[in-house]
Amino acid sequence: MAAPTDSHTPATTNEPYVVEDCRGLLKVMSDGSIIRSENPLVVLTFADDGSVESKDLVFNSTHSLYVRLYRPVKTPPNTKLPILFYFYGGGFCIGSRTWPNNHAVCRRLSAELSALVLSFDYRLAPEHRLPAAIEDAEAALLWLKSQCTGPDTDPWLAESGDFSKVFISGESAGGNLTHHMAVKIGPTGLSPVQIRGFILIVPALLEKELTRSELECPETAFLNPETCARYLRLALPVGATREHPALNPFGPESPNLENVDMGPILVIAAERDLLMDNNLNYVDRLKKMGKKVELVQIAEEHAFFSVEPLSEATGEAIQAIDRFMNQTGAGSD
Repeated sequence: MAAPTDSHTPATTNEPYVVEDCRGLLKVMSDGSIIRSENPLVVLTFADDGSVESKDLVFNSTHSLYVRLYRPVKTPPNTKLPILFYFYGGGFCIGSRTWPNNHAVCRRLSAELSALVLSFDYRLAPEHRLPAAIEDAEAALLWLKSQCTGPDTDPWLAESGDFSKVFISGESAGGNLTHHMAVKIGPTGLSPVQIRGFILIVPALLEKELTRSELECPETAFLNPETCARYLRLALPVGATREHPALNPFGPESPNLENVDMGPILVIAAERDLLMDNNLNYVDRLKKMGKKVELVQIAEEHAFFSVEPLSEATGEAIQAIDRFMNQTGAGSD
């Protein structure tokens, strides 16, 4: 995806200057140094009604990665709740479980789904280019397996987690990670943990050719072609293209999905999203392979789910997730 590289070359080049700027939160300098802001992407103020409690745990000590657990406060004793993974978005370059918008959407998911929600951090590019984030997502799933089978299970998971009803979800870059977990782990690869389904919210998946929704995307869009191209330059291995298997699920170097058991999949697409056509193509191609795929379209822009976590559109998406979880989690254990 061709786009001009951000360059703010000063009159004198004695001092480092910005060559890439991701939403003012990540700046790559001409000398290779990287400056990250501590500010979140979205400044959000919301009233905490006390209905959901949360806490942080280390799930990967090697890379100092944390998971934030969310649990409805009024969970009756001896009640087991479904476990919902959530991987946030940010072009693989920005984001945190601590950002107020990500925190708010996970609180809402936990409250409205009556679920134990786990929001995982992962290594970010360009310091850690793909497939680092995919490796961290897999490590997160393996951590849950260790919680199920090991001697040191977290009390919340031990008391309230239903390891037979686990769902993996993510938005944008997180939706991409969810796809890779469906391929790598699938519904049965984490036994005795049972993964009942995968939920991809506006997933960052591309194919070789530019789609109509990409070509017609206005520059004023939240995710426009220039921003998308910048993320690709910073997140993919140096020299890689949109054919890279981390990004293109149907590329020449990607695994053949014909015989892969990916389990039930829900794709939530945004109708005014640059990725809209890629999301529809993804659903169509998987359906032709005989996969269990459901599509829900929301009349919104990219990243609406976390950028506007308290909106009606996000509520509509959560209702679709609730239906999917009830349908796919209703089978016998």
